[in-house]
Amino acid sequence: MASHGRPGAVRKLKKGPTIGTGGHGRKSLEGRGPTPKAEDRPYHKAYKNKELAERSAAKRGGGKNPGSGRKGKATEEIVTGRNSVVEALRASIPAKALHVAIRVEMDDRVREALKLATERGVPVMETGKPELDRMTEGAVHQGLMLQIPPYEYADALDLVDETVDKFKRGHIANAPLFIALDGITDPRNLGAIIRSASAFSAHGVIVPERRSVGVTASAWKTSAGAAVRVPVARVGNLNSALKSFKDKGIFVLGLDGDGDISLPELTLGKDPVCLVVGSEGKGLSRLVRENCDQIVSIPIDSAMESLNASMAVGISLYEISRQRSA
Repeated sequence: MASHGRPGAVRKLKKGPTIGTGGHGRKSLEGRGPTPKAEDRPYHKAYKNKELAERSAAKRGGGKNPGSGRKGKATEEIVTGRNSVVEALRASIPAKALHVAIRVEMDDRVREALKLATERGVPVMETGKPELDRMTEGAVHQGLMLQIPPYEYADALDLVDETVDKFKRGHIANAPLFIALDGITDPRNLGAIIRSASAFSAHGVIVPERRSVGVTASAWKTSAGAAVRVPVARVGNLNSALKSFKDKGIFVLGLDGDGDISLPELTLGKDPVCLVVGSEGKGLSRLVRENCDQIVSIPIDSAMESLNASMAVGISLYEISRQRSA
């Protein structure tokens, strides 16, 4: 019978193979199904972008402050917008990745961001605008987003123990000097305090886990790079930590406008010291005041004026440094 199909086509009336394996190899010829989406393929760039986005969103959604060096999980931070990203890269803020929108409109800021990221070895990732919108939760990003890794806080008690031990062994010239923050929430204050700590050879800054500022991109920027040199440590309970410091031979000095002594009258500058500063509005909390060996005030001309936390720390550190160099 002539075939009514395509010329040269051979029609088989039987189902399945007639010669060969008897159908045993049919399964190997069926294929692996449809090709997975790019974002589901582990070796594809879209998969890495999706993984980074999910990780970033999960960490931001946790709503918890980072824990101390031994407890809790630190949170990641993002910097968005062309000016902010360029300033962060200029300030050498640690960066995990620079996300650039696909087909972004190039200008001087985008070029500088790419140049700085390349020079510092920061991975540059092309990311679709919808994905950038999702990762930044709708913030204005202008096609640029910088991922900041969580700051690795030191353990306060370990830091103090190590510093005291180094001093006793003669490995450091000056007595241990720390700054503790009580209720300060402005990252710019923290950054300025870190900068002063570096300028006057302090050995660390200590912040509580709760109701306190952490090392954010803003704090990094304000510190002008000093955050690389001065360790910041966290404690679960500041009052318990202050008691431990005193047991280790460290004098705890609170800074407050209503002090027991005036800063020029301070006689403990050459000893191991922990300065404690409170917020500009509330000052030192009651329990912190009770745990201080002395409350020190800075004399100013007008009773109507006050000094913010970072300025008060800077002036006090200068006086301690003056005493130690005398």
